[in-house]
Amino acid sequence: MRSTAVTMLFCALTLLVACGRSAPSQPVEAPAKPPALVRTAQEQVLAVNRLPKTPAGTVPGILVTRAVVAENDGGKWKEVFRCDEHLKNPEGFLSGTPLAPVTGWRLQYEQNAEKGLLLFFTPLEQPRGGHVPAIGVRWNPKVKRYQSLDRNFEQFLGELPALERPTSRLK
Repeated sequence: MRSTAVTMLFCALTLLVACGRSAPSQPVEAPAKPPALVRTAQEQVLAVNRLPKTPAGTVPGILVTRAVVAENDGGKWKEVFRCDEHLKNPEGFLSGTPLAPVTGWRLQYEQNAEKGLLLFFTPLEQPRGGHVPAIGVRWNPKVKRYQSLDRNFEQFLGELPALERPTSRLK
């Protein structure tokens, strides 16, 4: 199982930060400019577990059961963002994550020259009792981690250490 996860991490869908980098024609004396993925000095990779086929009644796209952003930290890869049943970073659950577990997501992304990579996650199946709009996720350089964004995709939102299910007061 672990080797499958590792294989999927690096083989399934890999968007390398340096995918557009070519060999320099002149010797470079200064360190190379950091990749534009998230505007950090660390190399990052986005890997996903794609759904094998598009479910009936679902608009085609990048449909995933899991997505991970891993970062190369001194030769060791560490996970800095995870999308599985919920959206998480090392500090906790991202704001806007549905309380009910999500079994599949539509992933869309946008590369912005100023802000870096912007990811949009939409549950494939809407949870009972409501509609969940796309959840925007982007690297927050101030706190140095991925965080979700408000409905206008402009302001960062904090994390929750645990997802609390509301308790009913009806008896």
